[in-house]
Amino acid sequence: MGNLLLKLRGPQDDDPQIFIDFEKAEPKENEEELYNMAEDVLREADEILKDLQHYGGAGESIRAAICNPRNEELQQKAWADVCPLVARLKRYFEYSQKIEKALRPLLQELCTDVDMKPAEHLDSHQALAKQFAKILHFTLKFDDLKMTNPSIQNDFSYYRRTLSRIKMQDTDQGQNRTFAVNNEMANRMSLFLAEACPMLKVLSDSTTKFVTECKQVPLENTTDVLSTMVSVCKLMIARSEHFSRFQNEDTSLFCMRIMVGLIILYDHVHPVGAFDKKSSIDVKSCIKVLKDQNPNEFENLMNALRYNSKHFNDESTPYSTRALLT
Repeated sequence: MGNLLLKLRGPQDDDPQIFIDFEKAEPKENEEELYNMAEDVLREADEILKDLQHYGGAGESIRAAICNPRNEELQQKAWADVCPLVARLKRYFEYSQKIEKALRPLLQELCTDVDMKPAEHLDSHQALAKQFAKILHFTLKFDDLKMTNPSIQNDFSYYRRTLSRIKMQDTDQGQNRTFAVNNEMANRMSLFLAEACPMLKVLSDSTTKFVTECKQVPLENTTDVLSTMVSVCKLMIARSEHFSRFQNEDTSLFCMRIMVGLIILYDHVHPVGAFDKKSSIDVKSCIKVLKDQNPNEFENLMNALRYNSKHFNDESTPYSTRALLT
């Protein structure tokens, strides 16, 4: 139905009449350094996702240790099992910092041109828009996996409790051991892992920091680029003349995830957010397109909006929009 309505409506004056080639866009000569910098970071993304997908946790040995606190063998086994898992969690946290570092220069390049309309600017920087999109896509996939794996938080909580106990024992015995994740790093990781969607939290905080600190880039430049990309993605997945150009069947879902990530970023940096009637994003139509195109992924995408939006619960959010998400 969503496709039919868009076809009947036809192109509108405010529709961005561009197609961003997320599959094959190549950088221009003056974009290569920034493009390659992002590519170096993204090269690790699939490995991170695969590792997280196979994160089984140490729940069994932890439960055994907790139920038998005087059994030293079980305590040592739980500690031995959880330590390499926490090292993996540290890798995820450190990768989030790499993602954050890669995001800012991309935002700056995509949002600084004041002489072109946002759609024209995105069209002329397709390769950089692709890298920005790939970061968002990884972010939502990572958070999907993290949200459905309670072992992550349980393992880390057990590690922190046990680390504190071991350090107290070492102090009493005059020992000074080193650990893969020390207290300072554990505190930083704890803030990251406590979030339902930690990677999106990193990106939304980073985007907010960008618009606050980068005074030479007007706020409306950033919000206009984000909202324009939302519209581009919506049309690319809803109009047959666009999605028929996709060579990979996964590209449609790629665009859906990007659209949701962009709405979240917009909601964090725009003064009234993405859900207000004054927003330049029609969130309601975006949600309907998502539901029409891929009902199987719809709930995951809606969870990302529910748990990461800043203004969704504002009184200004229309009831009809709120009803689609609750």
